[in-house]
Amino acid sequence: MKTNIDSIPAVRQLKEAREVIRPYIHRTPVFTSATLDRITGARLFFKCENFQKGGSFKFRGASNAVMTLPENALSKGVATHSSGNHAQALSLAARIRNIKAFIVMPENAPKIKVSAVQEYGGEIHFCAPTLPDRERTLKKLIGKTEAAEIHPYNDYRIIAGQSSVAAEIIEEITDPDILLVPVGGGGLLSGSILSTRYLSPRTKVYAAEPEKADDAFQSFRQKKFVPADKPQTIADGLRTSLGSKTYPIIMGGVTDILTATEESIVKAMYLIWERMKIIVEPSAAVPLACIFDNPLPFRKKRVAIILSGGNVDLGKLPWNEEPASIH
Repeated sequence: MKTNIDSIPAVRQLKEAREVIRPYIHRTPVFTSATLDRITGARLFFKCENFQKGGSFKFRGASNAVMTLPENALSKGVATHSSGNHAQALSLAARIRNIKAFIVMPENAPKIKVSAVQEYGGEIHFCAPTLPDRERTLKKLIGKTEAAEIHPYNDYRIIAGQSSVAAEIIEEITDPDILLVPVGGGGLLSGSILSTRYLSPRTKVYAAEPEKADDAFQSFRQKKFVPADKPQTIADGLRTSLGSKTYPIIMGGVTDILTATEESIVKAMYLIWERMKIIVEPSAAVPLACIFDNPLPFRKKRVAIILSGGNVDLGKLPWNEEPASIH
């Protein structure tokens, strides 16, 4: 079993990661919707990572990182900072391997994600909802516990694990024209770029980002790193900045990064619930929202969309707070 990846993963390392995580993850289904095809003018294929263990794709990367930890690191446990989905995923992976998980979460993290971390046995340490506060709190925690840091996205083990989503898509949908991926820190997007580069090079990778958290969009347009600046989007999983490992992969491999308004994100989430009868969180709805707001690149194309997760607070559904935004 491999214990570390210290450079951009090659195809061999992506395959090794798939073998490592295979016993632990679900191979999630791909759904279609004639109604959403008609609305968008595209042929859409939805990869349902909302059905993944832990409720999101994050379990793939967390499993690869935890299951490849060397034996001498296990007694101290693992630690991370996360707004929710990576926190859940790491806590679950740590529980499976019977080690401790120390989790730094922003104080405004959704209650459903906090509850899930607690249920999986993660030890939560709350902090102010800014990236510097998260990183500062985590540094202190690691200094105290000596736990191994498993970053939510800026880790090649994580990127290799997340790449398995796109690899499964490519196995099921031969040569899709476009793969549309939500982007926050960029772990899923980086992994998707690598999988398509190695396995389906004609497939173009587009990224989807909220207009109110458009640091990746700005970075791509300006050809330089632009950090997130107090993002206010409903898509809480996409409020983070790109990392030093994800940034170069994305800049060198993404075809374009598009944005969606908050109103379109709510509309997309509502339609997925209503028409496809499945639960997705706001972050997962951002790719479909980007098609609503930027239809031309996708028209008459075969588009694979990653529905990244389904961890949503059922007591705070956005269309109950902003009902006008879905019409």
